[in-house]
Amino acid sequence: MNVRFETHGAVAVLTIDRQQALNALSVEALRELRTHLAEVRDRNELRAAIITGAGERAFCAGADLKGTQSSPASYAEAVFRSTERSADLGLYIRLMDLTDLCVWKPVIAAVNGHCLGAGLEIALQCDLRIASSSASFGLPEAKVGSIPAVSGLHRLLKAVPSAHAMQMALTGERIAAAEAERIGLVTQVVEPQALMDRALALAQTVAANAPLAVQAIKKLSRQTQHLSETDAQQLTELYWGVLRDTEDRLEGRKAFAEKRSPAYTGR
Repeated sequence: MNVRFETHGAVAVLTIDRQQALNALSVEALRELRTHLAEVRDRNELRAAIITGAGERAFCAGADLKGTQSSPASYAEAVFRSTERSADLGLYIRLMDLTDLCVWKPVIAAVNGHCLGAGLEIALQCDLRIASSSASFGLPEAKVGSIPAVSGLHRLLKAVPSAHAMQMALTGERIAAAEAERIGLVTQVVEPQALMDRALALAQTVAANAPLAVQAIKKLSRQTQHLSETDAQQLTELYWGVLRDTEDRLEGRKAFAEKRSPAYTGR
């Protein structure tokens, strides 16, 4: 087992557990991570997820370079295959792109220790990121003759000011947790022993909100990034209209009027 799966009420916790390799991602680990995320997507009682790494040394130190030094086929042979088959043929980076899973439930990265390369690319695909004070972040691919292969630069340029993103990518150097918080890569830094408590509290706060509204917010945030304000507003109105007559919207307003906590059902 490379990725542990456990639940805390409506929150799923996915823990990358390859401590002997600083939680580097093997093909098997990536497949397990994807399987667990699909389970989060499909289980109605789960409303949010946390991804973290086992131990205190690393969230994820990147791809398992020892296991991916050679490929059994050329790029041309792999490129037109399915995600799973192309991974078997050496195009393992496709397994790191989680967008095809269509997980619209919020995912929080709880970053402990090294968050490097593909590890940072996984964290950048999460909706929220918090870190322990011992965390470090980097895209070191240029140092080993490559590039961030899973839209790492693209997502980093959206997450932080371009000057910081380009310095990280071009130098391959790491930044500490305090610097990551300063530039907005993470929203909060806590002591290592408090990281999971804070991540769970954050996830439970999200999970307590109306599930359909939360998922709509996440999906809308992804779909409107490239749109004009006019087009974004049209799509926003459609999502608002979809939610307008849901049971949860009516319950939310009733609970507010009655000064009580709402009981959302995801309907």
